[in-house]
Amino acid sequence: MLKKIQSKNIGGKGAGFAIIASKYNARYVDAMLRAARAEILRAGGRVQVVRVPGAYEIPVVAARLAHASRLRPRTSPLAGIICLGVILRGATTHAQHIGEAVSNALAHIQITHEVPVIHEVLLLENEQQARERCLSQTHNRGREAAQTALAMARVMAGLPEPDDDVPF
Repeated sequence: MLKKIQSKNIGGKGAGFAIIASKYNARYVDAMLRAARAEILRAGGRVQVVRVPGAYEIPVVAARLAHASRLRPRTSPLAGIICLGVILRGATTHAQHIGEAVSNALAHIQITHEVPVIHEVLLLENEQQARERCLSQTHNRGREAAQTALAMARVMAGLPEPDDDVPF
């Protein structure tokens, strides 16, 4: 059962976020993109949107943005990268392979680059599930992704830098 989401006031003032959104299954992804962008802007954040052909292309763009953010932390730091896509299962295992590859790559990118990568590349059984998760104002996964990105930005900002001498 889907839980109704609430707008949360999680600080994002001035923080920069990238949203990478697939063009494939555009009806659903575009609705998530609009909701995610609106949530970040409402919190006072900045948003850069990058569109890619499909879900499989999302990780390479996420890796480039995360790498660039680490190289230039003072000029273009990213507080988070939100990845949006919809993969609908078909008669073959292709969708499963794409979903697993994207999931593994996004996890690797966020650990390697220490930039939160919010994974909302949905692997769904059918269009009804896509409508419920992407087109609804009360259950939009794009908005949830933005809220997670904002929360992670706060968490990361409160952590010591890797070279800080912090006893634990």
